[in-house]
Amino acid sequence: MDEQVLEAELAKALPAVKSSSTNSLNAAIGATIAVVLVFLMLSRTLGAPLEEQAIEESMEGYTPIWERYNDDYITGGQNSYVLENGTLTGPDNASLWLGTHHFVEFDLPVEEGGSAPNGQVSLAVWVPVMEGNMTVPVIAEFGPYFDEASVETGGIEEPGTWLGTMMIEQIIPHGFAFAQVSVMGTGRSNHCMDLMGTAEQLGVDAAVTWLGTQEWSNGNVGMIGKSYDGSTPWQAAMFGNEHLTTIVPISGLIGVMELMWRNGSSEARAPIMHNGVYGSYGLDGDLEDTGNMCPDYIAGPATGGAAWAWGSEAAGDYWGERYFLDRVIDNYNGSVYLIQGMHDWNVDPHMAVPTINRLYDADIEAKGLFGQWDHDYPDRPQIMFDRSGVGRGGEAFPEMVRMDWMQDLLEWFTYYLKNEGPQPWLGVEIQSNQGEWRFEDRYPMSETTEVIWELGSADLVSSGDGNMIRPDASSGPIYQTPPLEEGLYFGGLPRLHVNVNTATLGGQIYALMEDCYEGTCIHIGHAIMDLRYHAGGSQVQTWTPVIGEITAVMEFFPMDVEVEAGHSIKLTLRSTGEDYLPSAASTLVTVVDAGSTLQLDVFDPATREYYQIVQCTAQICLDNA
Repeated sequence: MDEQVLEAELAKALPAVKSSSTNSLNAAIGATIAVVLVFLMLSRTLGAPLEEQAIEESMEGYTPIWERYNDDYITGGQNSYVLENGTLTGPDNASLWLGTHHFVEFDLPVEEGGSAPNGQVSLAVWVPVMEGNMTVPVIAEFGPYFDEASVETGGIEEPGTWLGTMMIEQIIPHGFAFAQVSVMGTGRSNHCMDLMGTAEQLGVDAAVTWLGTQEWSNGNVGMIGKSYDGSTPWQAAMFGNEHLTTIVPISGLIGVMELMWRNGSSEARAPIMHNGVYGSYGLDGDLEDTGNMCPDYIAGPATGGAAWAWGSEAAGDYWGERYFLDRVIDNYNGSVYLIQGMHDWNVDPHMAVPTINRLYDADIEAKGLFGQWDHDYPDRPQIMFDRSGVGRGGEAFPEMVRMDWMQDLLEWFTYYLKNEGPQPWLGVEIQSNQGEWRFEDRYPMSETTEVIWELGSADLVSSGDGNMIRPDASSGPIYQTPPLEEGLYFGGLPRLHVNVNTATLGGQIYALMEDCYEGTCIHIGHAIMDLRYHAGGSQVQTWTPVIGEITAVMEFFPMDVEVEAGHSIKLTLRSTGEDYLPSAASTLVTVVDAGSTLQLDVFDPATREYYQIVQCTAQICLDNA
């Protein structure tokens, strides 16, 4: 998990090849898209009626999302910019300056060990020069990287290069403050590196309260960040803290185990995540290192290994303590702007999908921005290009680059932290794997038709390579559709229900879905399941091997796909793939084609509302348009 200095170590390997294919819909939509979109937007309701919201935004001076491409954005840099500069500055009219450092003290439960009961959070704040009794809301980034020499992110008082500098230079001048906060056991915060456990959660909540109660604060706090720093907003939201009014999680975790295990199947990094990756944080050779001795710091590695062996919580409540979403649903009273890369191989998109629908169903005001980038911010063209290979988002470049993102953030924070301006549009902006952006009221989307293909039928023809999935991942069955007679549009969470027999109690299935044309195939999506969890979820199942047929109820990771006419869809089954470990209970698995089905949620693009984005004009975008 996280910032650019760690991504080579933690992110999954991606092909470095750039796609030479062009967007299949651009020619069809062409220059008429702006006119068509105006009428399309007036034809349907997404959250609030779009025609009403368009009028309201126009009156307030904000341009509707679907018309932003007409505005004069700065589009040639390596990140996005707001449309207009604000007027507030730092000391001596500085646009960028050092923050002031503070400690926040709070009570740690004695059972947390380490530094308990004397918790201490380290943070820095940037407050603009204000006149009279003016107050401002604060936007904060919480994470483990500040003041950590091993990751070279600089001191906590130094503006972060990945996000902090942009916030200070562009958002603060419009009437905000900014904060950077070290989670427990990192930087100058005391205690142990608790990897999103109770001590860290309590420290996050204490810092939110402190930020919301300073004399310069209007009482409202927003949180933003990516990866680890995108997980702390979910932690804060669990408490229902009155000061936390909005969060912007970018590729963040709704739970630690949910990141690294999928239906009992374990990622390669999962067993070592706590101490193997973050264990050295906070250890700097001083006398305070004794505060790192706490129960979960010791239990973390053993718990990770046990989860690979058993696929779930082996003992205690280590993972339950680190699951956030249910408590957010129960307690949070603010809004959520959820951002996710659909080709993120570090924090997979199932952190956001169907999370966004759970927020809607709980009447939490939420917006989703889901593009075909990897573990990135939505507006970094060079990084996006470098990490987006063929079948890994490359087909959606440069349309994935959102040069309107900082303006989007400004409008979001202005409404939810200052109670000014129009309410932002609440729905999902989703990008297909071929680059087209459209609006949906929720995601997985509504108003779709389920297509069901049986394995081995005329719809999904067997390659004739047999039906056995070998434990060493060397072989397994392959199925492929005939060339499609017309284009196919589908997305959300496709399902694969596979009937199997196993040699022993165990086994694992990795399913790879590809788009193939004239012998060349690109990745569409994938799914994985340890058959001990073949019913899905966290409950271990039993059956009679050899003669006992079971059904693996598999669900693919989220995807949004366009497959052109003449192409075919290929489905390959193996025992593992990408960066997943073999099952701890590996065995020979035999697929029974009869009754096994692939299920897709398809839609007619003519019923959807597509829109044109602000075009990136950075050289890397122009070279690869």
